[in-house]
Amino acid sequence: MDLELIFTITASMSLVGWAALLIYPLAPYLIDKVSGILLPILLGLAYASMVPIFFSGLEGGYDSLASVMLLFKTPEAVMAGWIHYLAFDLFIGAWQAREARLIGMSHIVILPALVLTLILGPIGLIVFFTTRLTMQNGRHRD
Repeated sequence: MDLELIFTITASMSLVGWAALLIYPLAPYLIDKVSGILLPILLGLAYASMVPIFFSGLEGGYDSLASVMLLFKTPEAVMAGWIHYLAFDLFIGAWQAREARLIGMSHIVILPALVLTLILGPIGLIVFFTTRLTMQNGRHRD
């Protein structure tokens, strides 16, 4: 299996989803389906197909840092882990866009959170929650 090809395909799928999230207000319901469901499921299926192949027989586990490092010592295992990140970060980004729309937050306001979620995952989620809380507190003071 060509890992570079898998990397290119899965990274491209993720970037299509993220590009759609950046233009979210143009077609929110379609983008909900593509970035929030279809692409994360396709990435998840890629991950699920790799786990039994790439992780069988590997040393390591999840009980210590040393065990996790053993688990991810092969390029195949790292590739599977990377797809895991791609799927979940995209899903969270789509959730943020959908949540913002549902509570009336401007898309422009959540763009920094989306970009940070793409690049730094949990930091983007923290920024989203902080932004949401700040805006909700501002509304309650009016």
